[in-house]
Amino acid sequence: MASKVMDLIYWKETERSGMVLTGLVVGLLSLFQLSIITVVSTVSLAVTCITISVRIYYHVLHAFKWGDGLHPFKTYLDMDISFSGEQADHYMQKLIVTTLSAVNTLKRLFFVENLFESIKLLVLMYLTTYLGRLCNGLTLLIISVIAVFSLPLFYRQRQEQVDSVVAKVQAQVDNIHDFLRRLAQGGGPPPDPTPGGAKPKVQ
Repeated sequence: MASKVMDLIYWKETERSGMVLTGLVVGLLSLFQLSIITVVSTVSLAVTCITISVRIYYHVLHAFKWGDGLHPFKTYLDMDISFSGEQADHYMQKLIVTTLSAVNTLKRLFFVENLFESIKLLVLMYLTTYLGRLCNGLTLLIISVIAVFSLPLFYRQRQEQVDSVVAKVQAQVDNIHDFLRRLAQGGGPPPDPTPGGAKPKVQ
């Protein structure tokens, strides 16, 4: 299942990836004008009408001896999407561990276990309020879907250039992070990175 998703993301089958991306984007865009119940029911109706028409068409071809009589959607019907008991337990345990870890992290941030980390959350939430004024969650979801189908392929084609830019940005972020951490701890010069560097004099 995971390999098929990766094939879609990396456009191994161009037609299928294009259909999935178009369907997702059109479906999400339609939610701006219609309710989710209307969208789901309309899409389900359209898909069912198409599959029934194709099924009848193949049946008619077989009746006139123009086809082999195979079910047109046999590949999808034979697709195994079930989980064994061990797999279900593994994913459930993973979900529980992830949920508890997220709750524990939020607890530490909201109740200020570390002042610096809580301040970072405060700044992030403040910036998010401006993002909420510019667009809603549905817009962000559409942008995320387009990014999932475009950024991995772009990274694969421009990996060296992207890694170089990311390394420079990461260096700047690390510098700012170190500066803010030293500021939160009372200031002071950065430590000397050279071996045997000068140590502060003791008065």
